[in-house]
Amino acid sequence: LAQRVVSDDAIMDARQRELDDRAITLIAKRQPMANDLRAVVGSIRMAGDLERIGDLAKNIAKRVGTVGLSVTPHDLSHSIDAMAQLVLIQVQGVVDEYAAADAAALATLRNNDERIDVKYTSVFRELLTYMMEDPRNITACTHLLFCAKNLERIGDHVTNIAENAYYVLTGTQLPANRPKQDETAMSAPAA
Repeated sequence: LAQRVVSDDAIMDARQRELDDRAITLIAKRQPMANDLRAVVGSIRMAGDLERIGDLAKNIAKRVGTVGLSVTPHDLSHSIDAMAQLVLIQVQGVVDEYAAADAAALATLRNNDERIDVKYTSVFRELLTYMMEDPRNITACTHLLFCAKNLERIGDHVTNIAENAYYVLTGTQLPANRPKQDETAMSAPAA
């Protein structure tokens, strides 16, 4: 699966370029207005976020082999898996709610990114603790820190997609201030 994610990234990149080219051609030839223009511009923005999600997924997949060679505590892999599940729920949710044209659900989904941020902070602290307890965990935990950060960033891109989809559907922007709970830059783990 990891190898497939890495190889499929080139497909994601190509699809984004194709969408950009088509959108520019559509704008130049058809000069869309109002709803149509929002749909075209929103599609360009959302495609950019999807492409970036693909890049982040590829980065995670590349680390799987290295982490797989290390012995990691079971609790640790469980925490990363739980975080990944939260992210997958968000990704599937944004696709489903946009397809259903449910602007209210998109607004709620955008605010649910806070759960991913809270989980990331928890995983970050947990990984630091494992590294301090046993230096043999440093290599695996460092790779897992990168994976966790990439998952958190995927959540942020899903939030951007939800905001753009909301705008496409309603013509209004969601408030700029959204809940953010990634506190890893603000506090050090307890010793």
